[in-house]
Parts: sequence; structure tokens; C-alpha cells
Amino acid sequence: MNWYVIIAIALRALRRNKTRSLLTALGIIIGIAAVIAVVSVGQGATVMMKSQINSMGNNLVLVFPGSTRTGGFHGGMGTIQTLTAEDSEAIMRECSSAVVAVSPLVRSYGQVMFKENNWQTSLQGVSASYPVVRNWDMTSGAFFTDSDIRSASRVCVLGATVADNLFAGEEPVGKVIRIKNMVFRVLGVLQRKGSTAWGQDQDDTIILPWNTACRVLQKSIFNNVNQLLISLRSIEDQDSTEKEIAAILRQRHHLAPGADDDFTITDMAEVTQTITSVSRLMTVLLTAIASISLVVGGIGIMNIMLVSVTERTREIGLRMAVGARGRDILLQFLVEAVVLSAVGGIIGLGLGVLAARIVGNMNHWPVLISVESVVLALGVSAGVGICFGFFPALRASRLNPIDSLRYE
Repeated sequence: MNWYVIIAIALRALRRNKTRSLLTALGIIIGIAAVIAVVSVGQGATVMMKSQINSMGNNLVLVFPGSTRTGGFHGGMGTIQTLTAEDSEAIMRECSSAVVAVSPLVRSYGQVMFKENNWQTSLQGVSASYPVVRNWDMTSGAFFTDSDIRSASRVCVLGATVADNLFAGEEPVGKVIRIKNMVFRVLGVLQRKGSTAWGQDQDDTIILPWNTACRVLQKSIFNNVNQLLISLRSIEDQDSTEKEIAAILRQRHHLAPGADDDFTITDMAEVTQTITSVSRLMTVLLTAIASISLVVGGIGIMNIMLVSVTERTREIGLRMAVGARGRDILLQFLVEAVVLSAVGGIIGLGLGVLAARIVGNMNHWPVLISVESVVLALGVSAGVGICFGFFPALRASRLNPIDSLRYE
């Protein structure tokens, strides 16, 4: 018996019981669909988070104030103000070969008003190099200059979300707004960046000179800042540059050898690695859960194939009597099981892609459907048919032709 005849007989047997065949393949359909949807959405979410992290800046390194240890009490990152604007100038001056730009950051929050419109938003005091550090271009207008910082000018640049809510389509550049009841002139509007990986709207902010944030908004005579943003020239030299930055800050802060750092250095590579690891772990766990359906579907195929062997015992005996060998019967039933699981895999693949796209559209996530995942899904579905269909096929091939012909 050749392969063409074996496949034709197997397909004819499946067509005789279409409903039962479909119900048998249902477990495979659900399992493959769930795996494809989970993997596609998980990979797409990982790509989206990486792109959002990259949008925060070019090879960005963050320096936070803290931590400290005083009288047995250990204070974590940000518990005290140990960083100054002069620290950023020293880093730029002494690490110019490895650092593109440095910007201090002073954070605040406040109510912003323009005519009858008002908006509660974050206020960020930065240096003139902030657009370089964050890789953030302007939609209209211009960024403030070093002279604006030195004179603590009351000027600002708006994020896209703030501009939309305050001006509602009106051109903001050159207009005067009130921040905490103080008058500021709008110099420009930043390009829209969207949300970060942790859901923060990057465009819901107002950028102003750090000196203005300290002197005017916070009424402070000191130059302490909440954070330093550093853009590196190359990611390859990141470790050595971070050590150099740490040495500069320790020297400037007069820390004794062996004393704890009063600052914390973090880079985006660590954040990216952490998010990727968590995303990969969640994808693996969800895929493992979804794979249970494949096992259930495989068991369903085995049960139905055993029932089919019992129902067709006389047919098997008749074929053996006219010359069919045991391996021909084995291949026939094995082909039926593989066709069932393969068809279920193809249907499940289509449903999985559809489900992934629906989830992606609902949550505005990219959906990444790789060729590897498609090939793997089809391979797994065929493998399930072979594994769970082998025992019924082997049982059919070992039937005695005489006993089979007498079977009622």
C-alpha cells in the first residue's frame, strides 16, 4: 500500500465523522490558539517596553541622591538631597570624552492656568542640554538657553499633553501662562513621546530652567537637585564611565574611603534587562498554562482513535485478509491522528493570530508574530498527533485478522 492510498483512506475515514473529528481537534485548536496569542502579545509588549525605555534618552544613566547611613539608620535612594547642579558641571567637565551631555533635574508639581483653562501637571527644572540627553525634539518654538538659566528667567517649554489641555488647538508659543500664580512665557512645545513602560505620560509635563525651579518655584537659595541625567557616547564604555562618575561624586562629596556612597547610579540597561526578564517569565508561565490544553487535546485524540479502532475492527480484518500488512494499518491510523492534530493546529493558529490582534488593538500594543512561533506551533500540533495517536495505531496494527473478521 503506497502513501497516497494510506492518506486517501485516512481522510475518507475522517470525513465520515466530521462532527466527531472537529470535536476531537477542539483541544488542539484551543491550545495552539492560546499559545500563539500569549507568545505574540508577550513578545510585542516586550518590544514596546524596550522602545519606550529607549525613548527616555540616548544611553541614559540616572544618578539619584542617597543612600546614607547615620547612627545605625540606613536611608535609601532619595532620602536626602546630596546632588547639586555643580556636580553635573563637574561630570561634564571631567568625563567629556565619554559623556555627551548632563542635565540636573528639579521636580515639582503645580497648577497651570491659561485664560479659563487650568491643568495640574509635573514641573521639571533642567539645563539647556536636556533635549540632547532625552533625545527630545521640538514641535514648535525653541528650547531655553544657558542665559535663561543663569538669569532664572520665567520661561518654559510645554509637553504635548499640557499644550492640548491648556490651549486646545491654539498656538502656545509666545503666550503667557501662570504656574503657581506666577507668570511664565511659553518658548515652545516638545514632540509627543507617549507613555513610559510603567504607564507615566511623558508629555504631561512643563520644562523650565532648573535655576528658575529652585529660586522662583521652591524659593530655595541652594543648588540641590533631585536627579542627574547623563547621556553617554557609547554603551560599550558604560561600566567604566559609571565608575568614573562615582569617583568624581565621592571626591566632590568628601566621602572617606570605605564610606557608603551618598548617591545611587542606575542605567537603562538594568531597567531593560529587568523588564525583559519579567516579561519572558510571564510569557513562559502563561504558555505553560496554555499548553495544558494541548495535552488535553492529545488525550482526546487518543480516546477517539481507540473508539475508532474498535468500531472499524471488521474493516481492519478485511484489509489484512486481502494483503494489508500491520505497518500499513499502523500508518493509516497514525496519519488520521496527525491530520486531526495538524488541521486543529492550523485552525488554532488562525484563531491565535486573530485573538492576539484583538488584544493588541484593545490595549494599543504591538503584536509580534514570528515565523519561529508559527513553525513551532504547527510542529507541536503534528507532534501531539504522533505521540497520542501512536498507541491506538499500534493496537490496530496488532489485531488478529481472523478475530477481526468475526468481530460484531
